[in-house]
Amino acid sequence: MKVKIGIVGFGEFSLSHLDIFLRHPDVDLVVGAELNEERRNAVSNEYGIKMYQSFDQMLKEDKEINSVGIFTPRHLHGPMIIKALKAGKNVFSAVPMGCTREEIFEILELVKSTGLTFAMAETCYYFPCAVWARKAKKDGKFGDVMYGEAQYYHDITEMLGAYESKAVAGIPPMFYGTHSAAMLISVFGESPKEVSCFGIEDKIGDGIYGKGVNPWNNPFSNETAIVRFKSGALGRMNEFRRIGTTRPSSYITGIYGSKGAYECSGNQHIFSQGKVFDQQPKSTDVSDEVNTYTFVENKDSVKDGEGRLDYKYHTGWSKVHNTKRLPKCLVEMAEEYRAKNELSQIGHNGSHFFTIDDFIKAVIQNKIPPINAWRSAEYTLVGIIAHESAMAGGKTLEIPSVGELPADKEVLDFD
Repeated sequence: MKVKIGIVGFGEFSLSHLDIFLRHPDVDLVVGAELNEERRNAVSNEYGIKMYQSFDQMLKEDKEINSVGIFTPRHLHGPMIIKALKAGKNVFSAVPMGCTREEIFEILELVKSTGLTFAMAETCYYFPCAVWARKAKKDGKFGDVMYGEAQYYHDITEMLGAYESKAVAGIPPMFYGTHSAAMLISVFGESPKEVSCFGIEDKIGDGIYGKGVNPWNNPFSNETAIVRFKSGALGRMNEFRRIGTTRPSSYITGIYGSKGAYECSGNQHIFSQGKVFDQQPKSTDVSDEVNTYTFVENKDSVKDGEGRLDYKYHTGWSKVHNTKRLPKCLVEMAEEYRAKNELSQIGHNGSHFFTIDDFIKAVIQNKIPPINAWRSAEYTLVGIIAHESAMAGGKTLEIPSVGELPADKEVLDFD
């Protein structure tokens, strides 16, 4: 079996995935759908793939595709995922999974009833800090994890091109909370139970955030949530869209356990152990394990101790990434981009290669991908409920359970 995929939406994020789909050895067909005529023609001319005028036309007329890749504006994902699953297609979707509880649970029910594969392209699950911290937890270095912090800092003025209007850009920050949530939830290895969230009302007045100026009546440009997990552990998520800071935009600040802790400050990554359980206190610099190869190669441009500086080098993989699990041609492809200094093509820490390969493996092998419907639902729901809390003045709200994964299918293990 081969994957035959129809991609809908061709903005910057989609194009950074297209070459990988085209060159993956287990993809037999790639077609596309794009409403914008100029963009549609440009993709057709440059990549030589068949293009449809709309998502609906592609689903109706193309009888070959068995999968769909959704890269449309984020508030459209839920309904399009539902439509694709009902059409009998496996789905690979950019984040988030949806923007309402109802969308999330309908998608879950469809995946369960059809047996189709759903995977969310959650890049931060594959970020070096998350991979390193998951391995450390698995090895028992943290002991019992008690607290963690993660964030996605990205000023809205840098993101306006992803939206068709300023009003739609006013989507609640926590609706795009999957980056922060994926890092924390995957490291903790357990489900979130409840959340309390506060928002900062925007004061810029440029028609993006505010009551009555966007479809969600959302006044908040920045939101902070405290999440309680089932074990009682706590996590802090920041989703800020008015923020004057540099990249990387997504990272774990710290993971704290009964035996040890991981802390990140800019380019410096430290694992420390306190004097507990008769262990000797010590601190270890793990920066070269977590920073990406391109950064490590160019680290002379950043002096020790100066923190956030040359983040254009935070592209590609790090030592914690097991690139041997990828098809050889994709590793060679990344090396070609590095050689040509086209670092944007291996941005998001090279995670696109892993998200796509895991989806394709899951479809072909009839397994459950790491970022499956259940984990995607958790990563998305915590943000949806967090925003409800913020709108209610910080009221603590329960996060609904998404249930258990099917017992009759094996889960692909990225780690």
